[in-house]
Amino acid sequence: MILGRNSQCWCGSGLKYKNCHESFDEKIKDFKRRGYKVPEHDLIKTPEQIAGCKAAAKINMACLDYVGAHIGEGVTTQDIDDWVSRITREMGGISATLGYEGFPKSVCTSINSQVCHGIPSEEDVLEEGDIVNVDCTTILNGYYADSSRMFMIGDVAPEARELVEDVHEAVNIGLAAVKPWKTLGDMGYAVNEFCKSKGYSVVREIGGHGVGLDFHEEPWVSYVTEPNTEMLMVPGLMFTIEPMVNMGAADIFIDAENDWTVYTDDDSLSAQWEVQIVVTESGYELISW
Repeated sequence: MILGRNSQCWCGSGLKYKNCHESFDEKIKDFKRRGYKVPEHDLIKTPEQIAGCKAAAKINMACLDYVGAHIGEGVTTQDIDDWVSRITREMGGISATLGYEGFPKSVCTSINSQVCHGIPSEEDVLEEGDIVNVDCTTILNGYYADSSRMFMIGDVAPEARELVEDVHEAVNIGLAAVKPWKTLGDMGYAVNEFCKSKGYSVVREIGGHGVGLDFHEEPWVSYVTEPNTEMLMVPGLMFTIEPMVNMGAADIFIDAENDWTVYTDDDSLSAQWEVQIVVTESGYELISW
């Protein structure tokens, strides 16, 4: 649809197009003419949508806060699922993972060499020395919040602790590279270079994603990219930063029995932190972490 300059803006602000997003759209068109991949309007979150995601994030982070306060040796991953399910329900939310493409639980719990999508179970009892990722996604009033954290159980080996801490730093390095009118490739490259400098490898096949109005939206967010490639980061674009980093090789495989849980091919440890952000005029705003 072609808007007149005096038409109401497509973003729902109620302002005339010429006083709202006209110059924004012209800037995007210029980047597109120069060969950049640019987001369509439906990927640009409005203030109302951002507020909705923030409300969902309060539930998401409350779940992860509770896990952090209660996780420990002897806890089962089913206990974690029960906690997340209860808190989500009590706060009025819905677990996005429960039933998603057949996933049977309300949260993902991935231990040691499990890269992601671990399925909670009463049989998985956390032991001293384990590292575990808890990945939580919440829906509230149709808006999505998505983040994950790493937890270390008891006395963890120095190299495992260093991996967990380094991957957290990798996310911070990715955040520092989020700048409006730069590309996702710039961010991914910064993450990968840091991880390689530490002797790690970044999983290629699984990455971040757009989020907010659906569980997984465009863009696909890779962390093995080159600068000045991938989608343009523009104000209002919302996505996750969640590099999955292996202590050994980058190769992975999916559990043949449950068709969900992803493992490192060489049985090396893997770690992941995930944050949800929205690009702003000056950088980014954290939505869920």
